[in-house]
Amino acid sequence: MNATPLNIDAMRAAAAQATSVLNVLGNENRLLLLCQLSKGEKSVGELEELLDLHQPTLSQQLGVLRAEGLVETRREGKRIYYSVADQRVLAVLQALYAIYCPQED
Repeated sequence: MNATPLNIDAMRAAAAQATSVLNVLGNENRLLLLCQLSKGEKSVGELEELLDLHQPTLSQQLGVLRAEGLVETRREGKRIYYSVADQRVLAVLQALYAIYCPQED
């Protein structure tokens, strides 16, 4: 059998990226934020209402998501809108949803 050897450097880099995303998803509030954003762009006010998160917590968690490059922002007047920036994160969220979220009949 002639198997192509795996590129350990490429695997290590990919593993570092995956670990970073999984660490971010390991926080319940950040996971809930990303789940809401996976359905489409939302303003800070909408997220606050949907998730019943107070402004300081919401701002802190959105800051982490921005720093990790998982969300991007768009400003419209005084409002800031957030959306998921990385399509790979959407794929992970879809898999988590399929496994853990109750399915409606």
